[in-house]
Amino acid sequence: MVAYLIRRLWQMIPTLIGVVLLVFVLFHFFGGDPAEILGGLNATAEQIAAIRQQLKLDEPWYVQLWIFVKQIATFDWGRSWATNEAVSNLFATRLPATLTVMIPILLLDTLLAIPIALGVAYVRGSLTDRALMVITTVALSISFLVYIIVGQYLFGFQLGWFPVQGWSDSTWTNLTTYVPLPVLLAVMVGVSPQTRLYRSFFLDELGHDYVRTARAKGLTERTVLFKHVLRNAMIPILTNVGLALPSIFVGSFLIEVFFSIPGLGREVLLAVNRSDYPVIQATTIYLAVLTMFINLTTDILYKVVDPRVVLK
Repeated sequence: MVAYLIRRLWQMIPTLIGVVLLVFVLFHFFGGDPAEILGGLNATAEQIAAIRQQLKLDEPWYVQLWIFVKQIATFDWGRSWATNEAVSNLFATRLPATLTVMIPILLLDTLLAIPIALGVAYVRGSLTDRALMVITTVALSISFLVYIIVGQYLFGFQLGWFPVQGWSDSTWTNLTTYVPLPVLLAVMVGVSPQTRLYRSFFLDELGHDYVRTARAKGLTERTVLFKHVLRNAMIPILTNVGLALPSIFVGSFLIEVFFSIPGLGREVLLAVNRSDYPVIQATTIYLAVLTMFINLTTDILYKVVDPRVVLK
């Protein structure tokens, strides 16, 4: 296991170098002149030159690349061009709000979809199975924006169960007051595709030889499904959860904007609208690193779930 971890971490280095070079090329050669963006339409040539000198944009490209690499290595991305706030402080103060929303969504999506999918696989072909597949298909056909608008109107304005917008400095207050509605709506959207996907995983496993062997030994259908099929289907389920983690982070952008949650997603969206390159670059690099470590963690969990898996 140790040798595998060292080898995988070593393999991450060229991947990260490729991401860094790609981000640098995109932002410095195709993203427009940051000095002109910051200076605005009425800036004079002298003012633009001064901004370019201040940002070291007048240096050769290899010097700018070295500065970019140092920023990554030291986690010092300078200051936001729009707010003049240190980018590192921006991440430290906005990330907790994003995690407060993201973690419940991920846990509930997974913990609800697995037993539901396992249950409909157990009664496959029945009226319950067909009805649930119809419901999930309809749910998949509705835009997340519709869920948000209807959910805010129904649960917020009409019933008054949850506040539509807001945030506080207390984690407990956020979890009990402001988080439930966005999490509820996100889970309503996320459970449907997960249920359909996990059901297909379980049904695929039911067609394997080991299932027929287990049935031939006299094991009940419940035992076969919950003891054998579930365990073997956890490999693709873990893969799907690992792939969903970065997408949940991206999906939080929409939630944070509509529910006025001061998280990192809303900050990144504002940075894109303002052409705030330091924030966008830091987010891109961090997402790439996060994705690589999620993939590594998923591979390790394969071994935990199924000891027969050989890590190479």
